[in-house]
Amino acid sequence: MEEKIYDVFKNMNKKLTAREASMLSPLQLAYIGDAVYELFIRTYLLERDLPVHELHKEAIKYVKAKAQSDIVHELEDELTEEEKAIVKRGRNAKTYSSPKNAELIDYKYATGFESLIGFLYLTGRQERMMELFQKIVLEYN
Repeated sequence: MEEKIYDVFKNMNKKLTAREASMLSPLQLAYIGDAVYELFIRTYLLERDLPVHELHKEAIKYVKAKAQSDIVHELEDELTEEEKAIVKRGRNAKTYSSPKNAELIDYKYATGFESLIGFLYLTGRQERMMELFQKIVLEYN
């Protein structure tokens, strides 16, 4: 019997334990975190009722490497030891591409930030993620 596509997605999208999520590479966490963060920002910006071109320009202010690097530095004192360790793992991950429009150090910290978001998402810590997102939009609004 074939599974429905929804069931396949639902089974793939199960909440992981912190141990299971830690077994993923930091770049895998960043891959998911990048998508989750971008979706959050785009959804947040819809409230501004701007043309799509303007929405895109506004989104870039939040999602570019320099902005994410600045954000993770601003949030540093608010992060738990576990969260700091995840950021550090992401920051120190060996990447096989070089940033096109960013300084290497900003790119590395942005990867750490995205790793954190991916970790929080995959472990089902939406409340914590929303707490951080609220701080981000209040700071950069």
